[in-house]
Amino acid sequence: MGIVLWHNTSRAQENYTAYIQPQLTLNYKVAPYYKHNLSLSSRNFAVQNEDIQFQGRHLDLSHFSTFETGVGTSLGAGLMYRFRKAFDSSRDNEVRFTQQFSFTLHPLIVRYGHRLRVEQRFLPGHTIHRFRYRFSLDFPLEGEKVDLKEGYLILNTEALMSVSEGITPQFDQRLTLAIGWFLTDTIQIQTGLEHRWENYTEKTQPIVFLTSSCIFSL
Repeated sequence: MGIVLWHNTSRAQENYTAYIQPQLTLNYKVAPYYKHNLSLSSRNFAVQNEDIQFQGRHLDLSHFSTFETGVGTSLGAGLMYRFRKAFDSSRDNEVRFTQQFSFTLHPLIVRYGHRLRVEQRFLPGHTIHRFRYRFSLDFPLEGEKVDLKEGYLILNTEALMSVSEGITPQFDQRLTLAIGWFLTDTIQIQTGLEHRWENYTEKTQPIVFLTSSCIFSL
């Protein structure tokens, strides 16, 4: 499979795209087992078709609610609005609903996470249904737990399938490596790289993201 993905990626290098994507997030607890997440993120072109450029792609405003259902398990639901038209008049804005189940294990230093998501992406004239599975792990870079001013590492891989009426299903794969720090009890920052292979069963579109996040927790 790795050889196939590498071969397809090599053939599609002329379509190579890189983005810079900063994000601002606020987490706050409503009850001991119930919390909200608000985020604002911006996606901007850095490289497109081998040309270096900096141009806005879209802006995402989202809300997500999570309810802990047991030890290491939770259910969640979210709503996102994607502003596209302000950056490209030929593209439409998008409304997206998300449902989620997650399960985490923390037997030793490393924490393992499984996440299942179902999304409905509403665009003028059609709806895209997307199914996602992500496996992730994270661990402290010093000691057995993350203390203030210390770092941690995150690794994850995610598989996606998108289906819509009259359109061939699309399969994507994502790999992410990120590093983060707890600056205070309520503020943490993260930065990393994400590589995506979009539509890898047809004409693979390789995309790289340079991500950064500032997370406030109340």
